[in-house]
Amino acid sequence: MVRGSCLCGSIRFELSEVRLITLCHCSMCRKSNGAPFEASAFVPTEDFRWVAGEERIETYESSPGTRRTFCRACGSRGPFPAPDGKHVVVPAGLLDDDPGVRPALHMFVGSKAPWWEIRDDLPQFEEWVPGYGPDDLP
Repeated sequence: MVRGSCLCGSIRFELSEVRLITLCHCSMCRKSNGAPFEASAFVPTEDFRWVAGEERIETYESSPGTRRTFCRACGSRGPFPAPDGKHVVVPAGLLDDDPGVRPALHMFVGSKAPWWEIRDDLPQFEEWVPGYGPDDLP
């Protein structure tokens, strides 16, 4: 079991399996995180369970069909349903335990922060990755 929580601890959840962690460099992920990229863990919906604070989640639709969530108390990003309806996207920084997987790839590097240099050997993709788009996850 992998546990996760927001900064203030009022939002808590558990998950039994993380299938994938991606690093997204698109401008929207950068701005919503205040960081050079967002690390996202993709979890099958049936493997995700709220423990506390689901009612404390606020939602912002950053673009049509894309909802970003955050804790109304501390402002931490929150887990949100993936557009495919089969997964929950969990900002990996919320994970309190080791998920057992490591980041697999960088996506949207075509719009990465100009001041950030990617220094690892993970595959890099200009935009969506074939097989890793919102409708392609396992």
